[in-house]
Amino acid sequence: GEHMPDKEAYINEMMRVLKPGGKFVMATWCQRDDREVPFTKKDEKDLRFLYEEWTHPYFISIEKYAELIDATGVMNEVTTADWVDETIASWRHSIWVGVYDPRGFIFKPTKYLKCVRDAYCL
Repeated sequence: GEHMPDKEAYINEMMRVLKPGGKFVMATWCQRDDREVPFTKKDEKDLRFLYEEWTHPYFISIEKYAELIDATGVMNEVTTADWVDETIASWRHSIWVGVYDPRGFIFKPTKYLKCVRDAYCL
């Protein structure tokens, strides 16, 4: 979902092609729900950096995804789970492996600099 420019259209299409009684499972990057605690200027700056660095149009919250899915009326029960704690170590590891590997700097310096920028994101 993070690469889709129209989240609602994406969810509607996924629900349209879902087999009756089927399950829909999605793993995607989300932002926190800013309806309760609005984003600070730093939060907005960090999100813009992520959008530009990884060419994402924008993120929405896990709560908003649940609302979009629920609004289609296709699913009987919409459940969500936040997997940050289970996945953040592997994301950080994959970035740091690239940062610490000198071959990237030697053979692909522009890719290495992007890897360093990615490390900042995580």
